[in-house]
Amino acid sequence: MPASARLFLALGASFAALGVMLGAFGAHALKARLPPEALSVYHTAVQYHLWHALGVLAVGFACLQLPASGWLKASGWLLAAGIVLFSGSLYLYALTGIRWLGAVTPLGGGAFILGWLAFVLAALRA
Repeated sequence: MPASARLFLALGASFAALGVMLGAFGAHALKARLPPEALSVYHTAVQYHLWHALGVLAVGFACLQLPASGWLKASGWLLAAGIVLFSGSLYLYALTGIRWLGAVTPLGGGAFILGWLAFVLAALRA
C-alpha cells in the first residue's frame, strides 16, 4: 500500500474516532453546562469535523489508485487543516467564549473548500 494511502487512511480514521468522542462529550457532558447557543456552535464543529474526516478517508482510498498525485495529497492536508482550524476554533469558542477565535474559523472553511477543489483537480488529471 502506498505510504500516502496509509497516512490519509490512518489520519482520517483518527479524525473520525476523535469526532465521535467529541460529539459524545458534547451530548453528555456539556449539555447541562453550556448555553444553547454554545451547544449549537459545538454541534456545528462536530458535524464539519466528522464529514471532513470522511473526506480525508476518501483521499486515502483515492491514493490507492493515484499514489503520485500531488493534488490528492494537497487535498488530504487541506481537509485535515480545515478540521483543525474550523472545527478546532469552534470547539474552543463554544467552550471558552473567546470571541477572537471566530476569526480563525473562516480560514478553516477556506481550507475545506480548497481541499475539495484539489480533490476535483486530482480526479480530472488522473
